[in-house]
Amino acid sequence: MTECLLCNVELLTRPSWKSLLALDDEMVVCLECFSRFKRSNQKFEDTLLKNITALYEYNDAMRDYLHQYKFLQDIALANVFKNELRDVVKSKVNIIPIPMHPKRKVARTFSHVEELLKCARISYSDVLEKKDDETMGEKSKKERLAISPLFNLKSNAIIEYEPYLIIDDIYTTGTTLRHAAALLIEAGAKEVEAVTLIRARLND
Repeated sequence: MTECLLCNVELLTRPSWKSLLALDDEMVVCLECFSRFKRSNQKFEDTLLKNITALYEYNDAMRDYLHQYKFLQDIALANVFKNELRDVVKSKVNIIPIPMHPKRKVARTFSHVEELLKCARISYSDVLEKKDDETMGEKSKKERLAISPLFNLKSNAIIEYEPYLIIDDIYTTGTTLRHAAALLIEAGAKEVEAVTLIRARLND
């Protein structure tokens, strides 16, 4: 018996031809829970970024999901959006996740962005490192916009004159993505796009 990862009800699923051929994955949450997430597929531009795609909007269901996944360390929830994430990046190359600071990764026990990619079976390059262990969620919009550079390139990183795709869990003001994009472009990237699981709004 398979249970929904969010509400623990029994999932009544039947194998599809896609899942049997490993082209798709069965749902890991029930339809009722999944329907509470508000799909966005919003595409927009930001400074230094050619294109940003946000898959979902931030609502009560997503807030609860993030709390359980990131703060209660329920790593199995990385599987919830693997099909959607895989579909949107399947033709992309040079995929780079936004990293956690090593101290915060130890505290959380896993990197939530990297785990999303692993569950979606998406290859990625670990070339960025976070300079401090503060989170953007602890800062106001004004503080985010005034922050000093957030990332360094790892010493063995090689950035070619090619397109790159940054992956993050949530877009609010875009500060994190802009800092990463600026570093990659300075290092030689041709252009930078981004995909985030969620787009949220931040009040001043």
